[in-house]
Amino acid sequence: MNLSLLQNLSSASVLVVGDVMLDRYFNGDSQRISPEAPVPVVKISKIEDKAGGAANVARNIAHLDGKVGLLGIIGNDSAGESLQQLLAGEQIHSELFSQQHKPTIAKMRVVSRQQQIVRLDQEEMFSLDDAELLAERFAAVYQNYDVILFSDYNKGSLQQISKMIKLAKAAGKTVLVDPKQADLSVYAGADVITPNLGEFKTAGGKAGSVDEMLSSARELMQKAGLASILLTRSEQGMSLITATEHHHFPAQVLEVSDVTGAGDTVIATLAVMLSAGMSLHDATQLANLAAGIVVGKVGAATVSPEELAAKLNKDLFRQGDFYQTPFDKVLQHIQFARQNGERIVFTNGCFDILHAGHVRYLAQAKALGDRLVVGLNSDASVRRLKGEQRPINTLEDRATVLASLASVDWVVPFGDDLAENDTPLKLISTILPDVLVKGGDYSIDTIVGADVVIAHGGEVQVLTFVDGRSTSKVIRKIQDLQGNN
Repeated sequence: MNLSLLQNLSSASVLVVGDVMLDRYFNGDSQRISPEAPVPVVKISKIEDKAGGAANVARNIAHLDGKVGLLGIIGNDSAGESLQQLLAGEQIHSELFSQQHKPTIAKMRVVSRQQQIVRLDQEEMFSLDDAELLAERFAAVYQNYDVILFSDYNKGSLQQISKMIKLAKAAGKTVLVDPKQADLSVYAGADVITPNLGEFKTAGGKAGSVDEMLSSARELMQKAGLASILLTRSEQGMSLITATEHHHFPAQVLEVSDVTGAGDTVIATLAVMLSAGMSLHDATQLANLAAGIVVGKVGAATVSPEELAAKLNKDLFRQGDFYQTPFDKVLQHIQFARQNGERIVFTNGCFDILHAGHVRYLAQAKALGDRLVVGLNSDASVRRLKGEQRPINTLEDRATVLASLASVDWVVPFGDDLAENDTPLKLISTILPDVLVKGGDYSIDTIVGADVVIAHGGEVQVLTFVDGRSTSKVIRKIQDLQGNN
């Protein structure tokens, strides 16, 4: 995954077209049952309006720092006015046209103690004339965007979607669709559609087994003229299916508070990442992570770049075998963590035969910041420092054990280059940690790299090793036991 693209999300340019809605939340407390009917009585303490439907997709894109435009239809009413005010406040460039005959689509939810009690919908199908006016406006503006996203809630706004997709594809645009129609051929030409499992089955898909799901998805794609399907499968995660490949992404394990708007977050994240230049596979990985974040929130929530970055650091970069990752990629990970306000701690050592002293020392080092980078002497470096009988464990084994510790975020080897003189100075000068840690009886002026770190505004800490714990003592004890036998 090219993480540098995540630092340029403002370059993403997405036009969202579809059914816009107003989500209104009545929040309050419920402590008794109504005497009129067996329903809870909710005492409203707060009324909150949010952009919903296609407007929530646009809101998700804006919160990911992408440039976004929004086309949709509203009514000549207070709900429409509220929606336009919300969008203006979120820095979303919207072009919603008001028609006189139908109300703005509104969904009203009563929420008590973070649980939704009831939802009330106000909506009527928009006319074909309204949809044609929307398509005319689309033709005037779509060239200004790289990715076109259609958010179909089957409320009538997208009755001319086939015509709009043809225009977009003829201009070389990437087209994404969140579908609601049973006949997927109306989305012919789309690069990706993102149905949930229920929508997939309504369209004729089968999901009795993974093989059946894949074959039926490809059959639907071929008949409808679609390039790929990103199937959201609730607790089973997501499946990205193309004509020749498929990838399954497991659901993120989080406590689910509310699934409202999760599909909006998925397609919005996908659109932003594709527009920023990411591959479909990598964009889907991030969309899956974003979905895991948003379902832990109440209501039609969004995900910020900072939240997504934190989730990335936690879930994608703690997969072990860090010594096999090219250093430039590891450095990119570290820089991305720093960009999100995390303090980087660095320490180094041979860590041959990991023992309790090492574990406690590394935990103490990690406690001085947010991320711990461990510079690990190569096998050749350990031999030069400790003698030809060392290391006892290879670089691969030592790195694997270190990477399994909760305190360690990245393991980076050094010492194969003789110019490094078996010190981590080159690593320290490149990483420029916020905190440099050394264990033992050192003064700061004798610690390699201390001057570099301090010159760049960092700090140096000396930690005391645990008495009686050392690799040499472990080796001598093993030798003594062997001698006694």
